[in-house]
Amino acid sequence: MKNLSVLVCDDSELVRKQMIEVLTLIGVENILEAYDGEQAVIICKKQKPDLVFMDIIMPKKDGIAALKQITQSNSTIKVVMASSSSSHSHLKKSLQLGAYTFIQKPISEKVILNIIQNLIEKRTIFSKD
Repeated sequence: MKNLSVLVCDDSELVRKQMIEVLTLIGVENILEAYDGEQAVIICKKQKPDLVFMDIIMPKKDGIAALKQITQSNSTIKVVMASSSSSHSHLKKSLQLGAYTFIQKPISEKVILNIIQNLIEKRTIFSKD
Protein backbone atom coordinates (compact mmCIF):
# COMPACT_ATOMS: atom_id res chain seq x y z
CA MET A 1 0.00 0.00 0.00
CA LYS A 2 2.98 2.31 0.42
CA ASN A 3 3.39 2.59 -3.37
CA LEU A 4 -0.29 3.33 -3.95
CA SER A 5 -1.22 6.92 -4.81
CA VAL A 6 -4.73 7.98 -3.76
CA LEU A 7 -6.62 11.21 -4.47
CA VAL A 8 -9.45 12.20 -2.13
CA CYS A 9 -11.88 14.63 -3.77
CA ASP A 10 -14.73 16.10 -1.76
CA ASP A 11 -15.96 19.65 -1.26
CA SER A 12 -16.26 18.98 2.47
CA GLU A 13 -12.96 19.55 4.27
CA LEU A 14 -14.19 17.37 7.15
CA VAL A 15 -14.89 14.42 4.81
CA ARG A 16 -11.48 14.82 3.15
CA LYS A 17 -9.70 14.87 6.49
CA GLN A 18 -11.60 11.77 7.70
CA MET A 19 -10.76 9.88 4.49
CA ILE A 20 -7.11 10.91 4.68
CA GLU A 21 -6.96 9.77 8.30
CA VAL A 22 -8.38 6.34 7.40
CA LEU A 23 -6.04 5.98 4.40
CA THR A 24 -3.07 6.87 6.59
CA LEU A 25 -4.15 4.36 9.26
CA ILE A 26 -4.29 1.52 6.72
CA GLY A 27 -0.83 2.32 5.37
CA VAL A 28 -1.33 4.57 2.34
CA GLU A 29 1.48 7.13 2.27
CA ASN A 30 0.93 9.00 -1.02
CA ILE A 31 -2.36 10.86 -0.54
CA LEU A 32 -3.49 13.79 -2.67
CA GLU A 33 -6.40 16.11 -1.96
CA ALA A 34 -8.89 18.05 -4.12
CA TYR A 35 -11.88 20.18 -3.10
CA ASP A 36 -13.85 19.94 -6.36
CA GLY A 37 -14.01 18.06 -9.64
CA GLU A 38 -12.14 20.75 -11.54
CA GLN A 39 -9.14 20.47 -9.22
CA ALA A 40 -9.36 16.65 -9.32
CA VAL A 41 -9.06 16.61 -13.12
CA ILE A 42 -5.96 18.84 -12.97
CA ILE A 43 -4.35 16.70 -10.27
CA CYS A 44 -5.11 13.48 -12.17
CA LYS A 45 -3.48 14.83 -15.32
CA LYS A 46 -0.34 15.92 -13.45
CA GLN A 47 0.04 13.32 -10.68
CA LYS A 48 -1.73 10.27 -12.22
CA PRO A 49 -2.95 8.68 -8.94
CA ASP A 50 -3.81 4.98 -8.90
CA LEU A 51 -7.12 5.52 -7.14
CA VAL A 52 -9.54 8.42 -6.69
CA PHE A 53 -12.33 8.67 -4.13
CA MET A 54 -14.70 11.20 -5.76
CA ASP A 55 -17.76 12.88 -4.28
CA ILE A 56 -20.58 13.32 -6.79
CA ILE A 57 -22.24 16.54 -5.67
CA MET A 58 -19.70 19.39 -5.70
CA PRO A 59 -19.56 23.02 -6.88
CA LYS A 60 -17.81 24.12 -10.10
CA LYS A 61 -17.51 20.62 -11.58
CA ASP A 62 -19.43 17.70 -10.13
CA GLY A 63 -18.01 14.21 -9.74
CA ILE A 64 -19.76 12.83 -12.83
CA ALA A 65 -18.22 15.48 -15.12
CA ALA A 66 -14.82 15.01 -13.48
CA LEU A 67 -15.06 11.21 -13.82
CA LYS A 68 -15.77 11.58 -17.53
CA GLN A 69 -12.71 13.77 -18.07
CA ILE A 70 -10.43 11.63 -15.91
CA THR A 71 -11.34 8.34 -17.60
CA GLN A 72 -11.04 9.91 -21.07
CA SER A 73 -7.54 11.20 -20.38
CA ASN A 74 -6.27 8.19 -18.40
CA SER A 75 -8.25 4.96 -18.29
CA THR A 76 -5.84 3.32 -15.82
CA ILE A 77 -6.91 5.59 -12.94
CA LYS A 78 -9.58 3.85 -10.86
CA VAL A 79 -12.30 6.22 -9.70
CA VAL A 80 -14.58 5.29 -6.80
CA MET A 81 -17.68 7.46 -6.75
CA ALA A 82 -19.11 8.36 -3.34
CA SER A 83 -22.45 9.89 -2.48
CA SER A 84 -24.63 10.41 0.55
CA SER A 85 -27.72 10.00 -1.63
CA SER A 86 -28.37 6.63 -3.18
CA SER A 87 -29.55 7.91 -6.56
CA HIS A 88 -29.81 5.11 -9.10
CA SER A 89 -29.26 7.60 -11.92
CA HIS A 90 -25.91 8.66 -10.39
CA LEU A 91 -24.91 5.02 -9.94
CA LYS A 92 -25.85 4.09 -13.49
CA LYS A 93 -24.17 7.14 -15.04
CA SER A 94 -20.99 6.62 -12.97
CA LEU A 95 -20.64 3.01 -14.02
CA GLN A 96 -21.36 3.86 -17.68
CA LEU A 97 -18.56 6.43 -17.58
CA GLY A 98 -16.07 3.92 -16.22
CA ALA A 99 -16.22 4.26 -12.44
CA TYR A 100 -14.41 1.45 -10.62
CA THR A 101 -17.25 1.21 -8.09
CA PHE A 102 -19.84 3.30 -6.29
CA ILE A 103 -20.01 3.62 -2.49
CA GLN A 104 -22.42 5.15 -0.01
CA LYS A 105 -21.33 7.83 2.48
CA PRO A 106 -20.37 7.81 5.27
CA ILE A 107 -17.51 5.60 4.12
CA SER A 108 -16.20 3.12 6.66
CA GLU A 109 -12.59 2.08 7.10
CA LYS A 110 -13.57 -1.48 6.18
CA VAL A 111 -15.05 -0.39 2.83
CA ILE A 112 -11.94 1.65 1.98
CA LEU A 113 -9.65 -1.23 2.92
CA ASN A 114 -11.68 -3.71 0.83
CA ILE A 115 -11.54 -1.45 -2.24
CA ILE A 116 -7.78 -0.95 -1.92
CA GLN A 117 -7.09 -4.65 -1.32
CA ASN A 118 -9.24 -5.56 -4.33
CA LEU A 119 -7.36 -3.06 -6.49
CA ILE A 120 -3.96 -4.34 -5.33
CA GLU A 121 -4.97 -7.97 -5.98
CA LYS A 122 -6.14 -7.11 -9.50
CA ARG A 123 -2.91 -5.20 -10.21
CA THR A 124 -0.89 -8.23 -9.07
CA ILE A 125 -2.86 -10.49 -11.41
CA PHE A 126 -2.38 -8.08 -14.34
CA SER A 127 1.33 -7.60 -13.68
CA LYS A 128 1.95 -11.37 -13.93
CA ASP A 129 0.67 -11.46 -17.53
